[in-house]
Amino acid sequence: MITSSLTEISHPIKNEFEDFSARFKHAMKSNVGLVDLIARYIIRQKGKKIRPILVLLSAEVCGGISERTYRGAVLVEFLHTATLIHDDVVDNAEKRRGLWSVNALFKNKAAVLMGDYLLSRGLTLAVNGKDYDFLGVITNTVKRMAEGELLQIQKTRKLDMDEQTYFKIIKDKTASLLETCCQIGALSSSDNPEYIEAMRVYGESLGIAFQIKDDTLDYDGNYKLFGKKIGADIKEKKITLPLIYSLGNVSKDEVREIKRLIRNGKEQKNVERVIDFVKTHDGLNYALDTASQYAQKAKSAIKIFSESQSRLALESLVDFVINRKN
Repeated sequence: MITSSLTEISHPIKNEFEDFSARFKHAMKSNVGLVDLIARYIIRQKGKKIRPILVLLSAEVCGGISERTYRGAVLVEFLHTATLIHDDVVDNAEKRRGLWSVNALFKNKAAVLMGDYLLSRGLTLAVNGKDYDFLGVITNTVKRMAEGELLQIQKTRKLDMDEQTYFKIIKDKTASLLETCCQIGALSSSDNPEYIEAMRVYGESLGIAFQIKDDTLDYDGNYKLFGKKIGADIKEKKITLPLIYSLGNVSKDEVREIKRLIRNGKEQKNVERVIDFVKTHDGLNYALDTASQYAQKAKSAIKIFSESQSRLALESLVDFVINRKN
C-alpha cells in the first residue's frame, strides 16, 4: 500500500498528534525573551514530524498512548530539533525548510545555545516524569549520532569509505534516532521485551531504508524538480552506497580517476561525470534494491502485532519513505 501523505498515515493518531503539538509548543516556553522568540520561530518551521508520529504509533500498536508517550514524543522532537539547529551552524546553512535558519537570523552563538537548551529541556521533562528508561535510550543515541557524524568527517577527508563503514555511519547518524522513537513509544506502553525489540528493529530498518533512499536522490535527475541541486553529496565529498558499489566493480585506475573528480567536485562537469559513472555501473539500482530489502525487514518486524489501523499506518510509513521523491 503506497500512501501519498503523512496526514493519511497519521490519521489513526490524529487527535493524539494534536495533543502532542500543543504539549511540544508549551514545553518550549521560557521566561528568557530571546529563548521564547527563537522557540516561536522554530515552531513556524513546520517539518514532517515523522519522529513524534513514530513514537505515538509505536505506543498505540504496543498497547496504547499514555502520558509517558507524550513525554517521549516531546523528548525525541527536542533532540531532533536541537540536532538540526547545530547541523545548520556546522554547515553554515542559511535556509531550513524554505525559511531562514536559526543561525542565519540569530547568529551562531544563540543557535548553539538554543540547541543546548532544547536538549536539556527534553532531558528535564524525562527526569521530572521519572522516565529513566527513556534517558538510558536517548543518551546512547546522542553518543551514537555524534560518533557517526565524526566518523563520516574522518572518512570524507580520506575518501576511503567502504560498505561496512557506510552502514555503521547511517545506523548511528540517522537510523539510531528513528530506532529510539520506536523504542521509547514501545517502552511507554508495554513491558513486553518482544514488542520492544520488534519496534527497535522496525525503527532501525526504517531509518536505514530512509537514508539509503535519501542518498540515491543525489543521483536522480528528477530531484532537480524539488529545488535541491543534483550532486550535492558529491560536491561535499560524501561517498554513499551508490558510489561505493560502483567503485567496487571497476579497476584501481578507474577508482583513482573517480576520486580525483570528487576531490575537484566543485566543477559541475566533474559532478556529472561521477553521476554518469554510478548509473553506468548500476550503483543506483543496487542502492534502491538494498533500501527495499530494509523496508521489507521493517514491515516483517511488526508482523508480531495483530492487525490494526496503527500497524497499517506503520507499514504505510515504510512505503512513504521508500517512494518519496524529496
